[in-house]
Amino acid sequence: MKIVVAYSGGLDTSIILTWLKDKYNAEIIAFCADIGQEEELKGLDKKALKTGASKCYIDDLTEEFARDFIFPMIRANALYENQYFLGTSIARPLIAKRMVDIARLENADAVAHGATGKGNDQVRFELTFAALAPDLKIIAPWRDWDFKGRTDLINYAKSKGIAVPVSAKKPYSTDRNLLHISFESGILEDPWVEPPADMFLLSVAPEKAPDRPQYVELEFEAGNCVAIDGKKLSPANVLRTLNKLGGKHGIGRVDLVENRFVGMKSRGVYETPGGAILHFAHRQLETLTLDREVMHLRDSLIPRYSELVYYGFWFAPEREFLQAAVEESQKYVTGTVRLKLYKGNLIVAGRKSPLSLYNPDVATMEADQGAYNQGDATGFIRLNALRLRTRAAVQSKRKKKR
Repeated sequence: MKIVVAYSGGLDTSIILTWLKDKYNAEIIAFCADIGQEEELKGLDKKALKTGASKCYIDDLTEEFARDFIFPMIRANALYENQYFLGTSIARPLIAKRMVDIARLENADAVAHGATGKGNDQVRFELTFAALAPDLKIIAPWRDWDFKGRTDLINYAKSKGIAVPVSAKKPYSTDRNLLHISFESGILEDPWVEPPADMFLLSVAPEKAPDRPQYVELEFEAGNCVAIDGKKLSPANVLRTLNKLGGKHGIGRVDLVENRFVGMKSRGVYETPGGAILHFAHRQLETLTLDREVMHLRDSLIPRYSELVYYGFWFAPEREFLQAAVEESQKYVTGTVRLKLYKGNLIVAGRKSPLSLYNPDVATMEADQGAYNQGDATGFIRLNALRLRTRAAVQSKRKKKR
């Protein structure tokens, strides 16, 4: 038997390699997607081979991740429960997609992941496998083995001589990629406890950010950021640049209790400096370039689109259907947004577009040279008030009868 395993080098997946090899007497192919973890990838291939894998793929997917997954989500203004930038959620379908590619290349029989039976990731991985390779066997160790929690895993790792970057004193579970880093478990399971100051990796605390604001200009074409301060950049480099800028000014920290797809609430702490800037700037440009009704209709779809990403339905027809509508709305989202970054705050300092629908000749409070006849508003209001007057008259009659 040959199994392709999603491998990160963390506590869970380090143990999974050894456990799968022993349980199934299988050949293990480890796969790690380079989607912006940076220093976390150092020595990972050697560690995988030492832990039980016969081969380890480490594929640089950063540009594909930014171009084909993060940017489409930004164009949709996706924000789960109005707070979460979906950093972990959007990475899973790409990782699972590449796992399927490797499984085909290696003639593997199965794919395996390290997601727990309580979390969302198990659903995201397995829905993608179902959509792209329904014939492959799926193995989910957390739903199969006898370990009850991370303390058991730490003890098992020690007994097998597996080096893992986790201790009982600081048992944080982290997930890092180009869009964000997340923290959960351990002390963070108490939503009343403030996150330790030394936990954050991508951003300074807002109160320790520079005392002077920094201005930055983002240029967009058809909903995509293509340049920062006049410098053309690839999608991945847009995020890298904005992560540094945002982190410097304490932008993008989110601490929330979210509703998992499997039914429970969980507390997560996130750093998404670049994503927060990109999301905010994109929205500011849309205020100039999107038709009112298109904007309102698209906005009504944001919660549903965000749920589909969070739940794992990236490769589902309903997400593709909504994406097509999003792409139609983004055709004219072209222009430049100037932002002021200051102590955790994003402040708009200007926006312009060659395709702007904002007409100062119409919007002015001064004489508009005939561009807008204010008298027309009388009939407009009368017609819109018709149903309200009718309702009020009926209610008045009913009150009199009483």
